[in-house]
Amino acid sequence: MDLVGLVDKTVTGLGYEFVELERAGRGLLRVFIDHSNGIGVEDCATVSHQLTRLFGVEEVPYERLEVSSPGLDRPLNKTADFERFLGREVKIKLRIPHAGQRNFLGRLEAVTEQTLTLATSAGLLDMAREDIERARLVPEL
Repeated sequence: MDLVGLVDKTVTGLGYEFVELERAGRGLLRVFIDHSNGIGVEDCATVSHQLTRLFGVEEVPYERLEVSSPGLDRPLNKTADFERFLGREVKIKLRIPHAGQRNFLGRLEAVTEQTLTLATSAGLLDMAREDIERARLVPEL
């Protein structure tokens, strides 16, 4: 079963943006959702109720379900995420080091399906999207 696809389809069908699914210890499933108007407690409750019913029908093994907004340090996963936040500061962690470094901080300059360009203090850096382990927005204060 493609759990991510199932959750994405359900969340999107409810009018929200599916951001990420995390499996944590002790059977915890965390689902992060977003919406252009923001996310409130009622939104989380709506999605949680729908997913609880879906998981029962699909026999998805889990103990607890948490649904929340992605927060200020929102993860960036899809091309659309990177495009939406062009010009913003991001933290990137690579799977394999680039010039002896795995963690980068900089402004997101450009993105394609295969690459992204980050403006760092050392200059422009192009990196393959497949090499990215994690990408998150840096909260604006």
